[in-house]
Parts: sequence; structure tokens; C-alpha cells
Amino acid sequence: MINNASTISSQWWRCLAKETSLLPMSVGGRRKAVNSPKCLFRPCYTRPPMPSNRAEAWATLNEFTKSPHLVRHGLGVESAMRFYAPKYGGDPEVWGITGLLHDFDYERFPEVGEHAIKGAEMLKERGWPEEIWYGVLSHADYANAPRTTPMQKVLYAVDELVGFVAAVALVRPSKAVADVDVQSVKKKFKDKAFARGVHREQIFTGAEQLGVELDPHIQMVIDAMKGNAAALGLAGTPSP
Repeated sequence: MINNASTISSQWWRCLAKETSLLPMSVGGRRKAVNSPKCLFRPCYTRPPMPSNRAEAWATLNEFTKSPHLVRHGLGVESAMRFYAPKYGGDPEVWGITGLLHDFDYERFPEVGEHAIKGAEMLKERGWPEEIWYGVLSHADYANAPRTTPMQKVLYAVDELVGFVAAVALVRPSKAVADVDVQSVKKKFKDKAFARGVHREQIFTGAEQLGVELDPHIQMVIDAMKGNAAALGLAGTPSP
């Protein structure tokens, strides 16, 4: 005698295995979960689509962040992350999205102990891949989230440096990041009154944890920001 329930269960799992193998990959190598019209049994596989692209990340950033300065900072960190990704064999899209979102919760939760922790919770609840929400979480020293991957270490290393390079560019007569070099950045490090909100120690510690020399690290970030200068508000002012 054939057990119908067992047969249906077996067919359901075969369908699931077949259909999920055909699903497109999303950010972080996970497959998007959708209802497949090819499946003969319901429910075949149901889960809300996982956020997976830059457009969704941009929408999330703008939903929570209204300050143009903070939006530009997110764009700057995204630029640095995308620039660094090939050096470590990373996916520029995943790295860039993580950089773009790293401070998306700051306006709502600016306090130490909340920022990044609240943001990671919200990203997780919305279905973002762990690779992204954990990366956001790990850039906060107080979050008890060890940085173990190159992407996490690069995010920590470029975050404050992007802000510092932008500050250096804006005090140049041209207000252009194209006119910033490594030596001008290092000179400003010594001026404690300059860009006081930037945590210089994180810049130095970040480079050390990443295992790179400070000078080429600064140059990488400058070059990344030059490539997206207009969006960062650092393309300079026209000559009179």
C-alpha cells in the first residue's frame, strides 16, 4: 500500500530542491526565495524577497538619513569599499552596499551603545543578508562583534579616514579632493583642532588591523573619492 502523505511529502521536497536550484543568486551568495509557478504543490517555498541591490540600499539610507553631509559620507565610504574590494577578492557590490549603509541609523540612534547595533537589527529584520548587517554591526567597537573578514576590517579602516579626507579637501582653495595628497592629510593629523569629530586613533588602528601601511592606505581612499568626487561634493568650485 502506498502512503499518499509520504509520496506527496517526497514530491514536495524534490520540487523544492529543483526549484530553489534555479533561483537567481542575491547579494552574499544566497538565493532569492519566491513562489515558483513550476511547483505542483503549495506552498512550495515562500519567503519575502531578500533585499539585494544598491537601489534598495540607497532607498534605505534616504529613508533614515536626511542630512546631506551624512548621505555624502555614506557615498564616500561606499566609494572606498568598492575601490578596495578587488584587492581582497571581494564583491564590489556587497562591499559597496555595506559601506553605503554603515551609518544609515545614525540620525535616529547617534548614541554610543545604540548606533550600528540598532541599525544591524533593523537590517536583519528587513531581510538583508548577514554579510551586510553584520558588517554594519562590526564597525562599532562597542558592539561586541569581532571583525574577522577583510570586508569588515576595510570598513573600519576607511570610515573615519573618508571623513577626514573630505574635511581636508574642503579647506583647500579649490575644495577639490583632486588637490589632496597623502602629505596634506598627514599634516592635518597633527592639528588637533582640525576635524575634531574624526577619531584619528581609529584611522591608525584600522590600518594596523588591516595589515597595511598608512601612506598607501590614505592614497587608496583619496583615489577612491576622486573617482566619485561630484557625488561627494568634492569636485571643486569653478575658477572665477
